[in-house]
Amino acid sequence: MRVTIAGAGIVGLSSAYRLAEAGHDVTVVAAAPPAASTSAVAGGVLYPPLRRLDERIVRWTAASLAVFHGQDAPGVRFRRGRVQLAAGEPDPPWLPAVEDAVRDGDRVEFTTAVVDTPVYLEWLLARVGSLGVRVEYRFLKSLSGLDADVVVNAAGLGAGALAGDDAIVPVGGQVVHVTDPGLPEFVVDGTGPGITYVIPHGSHVVCGGTEEPGRADTDPNPAVTADILRRCRELEPRLEGAEVLRSLVGLRPSRREVRLERVGDVVHCYGHGGAGITLAWGCAADVAELVVRGKEG
Repeated sequence: MRVTIAGAGIVGLSSAYRLAEAGHDVTVVAAAPPAASTSAVAGGVLYPPLRRLDERIVRWTAASLAVFHGQDAPGVRFRRGRVQLAAGEPDPPWLPAVEDAVRDGDRVEFTTAVVDTPVYLEWLLARVGSLGVRVEYRFLKSLSGLDADVVVNAAGLGAGALAGDDAIVPVGGQVVHVTDPGLPEFVVDGTGPGITYVIPHGSHVVCGGTEEPGRADTDPNPAVTADILRRCRELEPRLEGAEVLRSLVGLRPSRREVRLERVGDVVHCYGHGGAGITLAWGCAADVAELVVRGKEG
């Protein structure tokens, strides 16, 4: 079957891998290379930062972790870390999906994959190429008229316009990369007005972050960089004195819930927000099933 996938972020590439692996003739069409996608800006720690219960989220997270365990991929390491919860907050609904989870008061410790996303995306792009997937970089105005039996809409923030869905909105996220002083674990604190996280990757640490609904630009704000550094150094004092390498901004494709369904000859898979890396491989398995089964939503 001929399948065209709109989008070359983590969701598009993992779907391309699964479909090509199953023997389909796959083409990926994207406005820019994976290195320029929102996925490449992600902190890369695998757990879904979502508070609402959704059975699919737990299933997709567990499936993605299983894939990362089975891959010998660069940029992927399994590390233990902690997430700080608000006082009295119940166990998060995603807890069953992660490994060796232990709750200690208002924090949860667990082991999960930590992904250096630019390194991993480069590897994944080469892997899909080795499976015969063609990749074209051009802007798509529509999903119609493509030379394919089935189209997969995994275009991230652009997926809403392609689907005529105004429920998807950009949520800006700024991060700062600093040198890694040898931190042994990741730390996430979502108890403040925003979210603060420290995610070590060996060569650098991703410090974040911000959640800015409706943001349209990707130009880092120096004042926000200073605030992120302050918060992260309070959370992890060993970052004091770490050299600042760069600041980056990504626009998360946010939606009230992930849309994953088939409508006619289009499989929609978008709205992952800040959990694309976490959910991608689980979603890719469902995409591959929908392409074959041909169910309509």
